[in-house]
Amino acid sequence: MKIKFQADADLNQHIVRAVLRREPTIDFQTATLANLEGVPDPEVLQIAANEERMLVSHDQTTMPTHFAEFISSQTSPGLIIVPKHLSIAIAVENLVLIWAASEAEEWVNRIRYIPI
Repeated sequence: MKIKFQADADLNQHIVRAVLRREPTIDFQTATLANLEGVPDPEVLQIAANEERMLVSHDQTTMPTHFAEFISSQTSPGLIIVPKHLSIAIAVENLVLIWAASEAEEWVNRIRYIPI
């Protein structure tokens, strides 16, 4: 099964738009469409898991800890952390590569920091 992405509320929306311009067939839901603004991290992880979407976030501070707690009792489609200082172009290249070169099953309960 192909990876479906979920943007966290903190993710630069230019990344989402650029990914979709680069590869329009990628299923990348915005935080706005998922109503994630102001939602606590554990709930964001649950929402993404319920939708079978890998969460993409800039949050290197709290999200990894919440993710570790989440996968101790539940299954997650995965988490990708995009450092805020990373250029949009590199973030887009990495997300498209992850989507093109792997399947959703390979990312279950995994966290990955990009660039890869």
